[in-house]
Amino acid sequence: MSEGEMLIIQVPGSSANLGPGFDSVGLALNVYLTLEVEKADNWEMLPLTDDLNVFPKDESNYIFQIAMETAKQYHHKLPGCRVRVKSDIPLARGLGSSAAAIVAGIELADSLCNLQLTKQTKLELASKIEGHPDNVGASLFGGLVVGCQLEEEVCAEVFTHLNLDIIVVVPRDELLTKESRGILPSSLIYNEAVQAGAIGNVLIAALLSNNLQLAGKMMKADLYHHPYRKEIVPHLTIIEDKAIRLGAFGVALSGAGPTVLCLAEEGMGAAVAEGLGSVLPHMDCRLLKIDQVGSKVYTKTPDFCEN
Repeated sequence: MSEGEMLIIQVPGSSANLGPGFDSVGLALNVYLTLEVEKADNWEMLPLTDDLNVFPKDESNYIFQIAMETAKQYHHKLPGCRVRVKSDIPLARGLGSSAAAIVAGIELADSLCNLQLTKQTKLELASKIEGHPDNVGASLFGGLVVGCQLEEEVCAEVFTHLNLDIIVVVPRDELLTKESRGILPSSLIYNEAVQAGAIGNVLIAALLSNNLQLAGKMMKADLYHHPYRKEIVPHLTIIEDKAIRLGAFGVALSGAGPTVLCLAEEGMGAAVAEGLGSVLPHMDCRLLKIDQVGSKVYTKTPDFCEN
């Protein structure tokens, strides 16, 4: 970034799991965390959206911490910067807000320190912090990401040909991932694990072959987390019934919840969102699309910077 330029970092939110793709499947969504970065003597984070005011504005901010740690790993020191940050990713709702922050921090260090990291290296760094590659992979690459961790190695495939309508039903109350993970069993017996894995395999095959009805059937058949999390996310059962009747083909918790993700054929989503909005007026029903690009980093000159 040259003197007088502004660096723009834009990272999409995401939905993980799609039901049986537990901790391995992520879908990038067209909601974004955006950083506007200028050189400065000190670190300063200036929130442009109200819900970000709860986070520190100095170097203790999570994004700065990720950026500083990333730079340190490559024997660099992150220079001071002033960052204006905005986000339309709901916080603590299962739409990848923390993963987007991790990716943004890595992109910040990569740009300011000229680390020239590859996307694969960024994925490995982000997955190590997050613990799994689903949300961070989707935020980095866009599209549908299927990945796993093999010790220090992260393996992932990215598919950017799916064109679906995404309806997210966002409750007003938060549900922290730690709480939602705490209700899951510590293990599955062997035959249950085999069946759960098979359901996830068929889900991916059905999505890639455009057999959407089968994909929806597999989403509902999840054995990894839906049967347990329904206890603390009771609206999942209601939405499963209503959304399918309105034209969606599949319904699943988004990540750990409490947001519920509904998938519909392209062009069908508006009716589903409108119908769910009338049934669930106390929740935010939003029609989204798949982000097919992933994180973007570019510069603006002052003449083109937004006020």
